[in-house]
Amino acid sequence: MGSASPRDHLMKLLEPVVSAEGLDLEDITVTQAGKRRLLRVIVDRDGGVSLDDVADVSQAVSTALDDTDAMGQAAYTLEVSSPGVDRPLTEPRHWRRAAKRLVKAELRDGTVVEGRIMTADDAGVDLDIEGAARRLDYEDLTRGRVQVEFRRFDDVDGDEG
Repeated sequence: MGSASPRDHLMKLLEPVVSAEGLDLEDITVTQAGKRRLLRVIVDRDGGVSLDDVADVSQAVSTALDDTDAMGQAAYTLEVSSPGVDRPLTEPRHWRRAAKRLVKAELRDGTVVEGRIMTADDAGVDLDIEGAARRLDYEDLTRGRVQVEFRRFDDVDGDEG
């Protein structure tokens, strides 16, 4: 197996399983939880992930793990979920999926900007920063974080009742 870590091995094993379900494998973590281990599999896709999606991919992942010795003989708990709002935006697909959301973006030069994602493509993201459009190339970004808002963006433009 060479120098591949257990996490890398699990990512390589489960990526095609998750992909076959029409989802992206975002992350895998294995943590000790008492005498058991917790295997957390994070999945996502454009348009979000439904509970049915989670159930389907959970079954497929469980079957793939049962067919291999990737988790060894010790007991473990499998948890499949979608990423939380605190997931850093590091890949173009993360920025695309966060369209219309308010974000803080950390730039390679050390500055931080806050704005609303208007569009994102394979090269960069367009933010609305206080009414002015600004294009940021991914090569100039280190990461971004969605900001929690208690009022949805759609509510600002729509009728407020």
